[in-house]
Amino acid sequence: MSFEVILKDLVERVPHAIGAILVDWEGEAVMENCHCDPYEMRFIAAHKGIILARLKEMQSIGNVGAVEDVTVTTSERHLIIGSIDKDYSLVMSVGRGCPALLALQHFRRAITGLKKEI
Repeated sequence: MSFEVILKDLVERVPHAIGAILVDWEGEAVMENCHCDPYEMRFIAAHKGIILARLKEMQSIGNVGAVEDVTVTTSERHLIIGSIDKDYSLVMSVGRGCPALLALQHFRRAITGLKKEI
């Protein structure tokens, strides 16, 4: 499956999905699929590196293992950020109408698919 198909499938399967974006190590968009202005997804993705970098710092402190993904819940959305490999990440924005666990289940399936493609 291509990146495009994986992202489209993810956004279509997750209720209240706003969008998903594949980004490189610099926070640059590789590809996105969204129901919003693509700039909004690119803006969110560019800042995901800060969050992921801070969490990865925790790995060395507490011997907790590698950070795979994180879900941040705000008053309006869930933001899910996950590592595909050392160079690529997936970021997804979902409205609060979708249970976070359901979104995360589909998100992790998409990560598995993207790992096969990279």
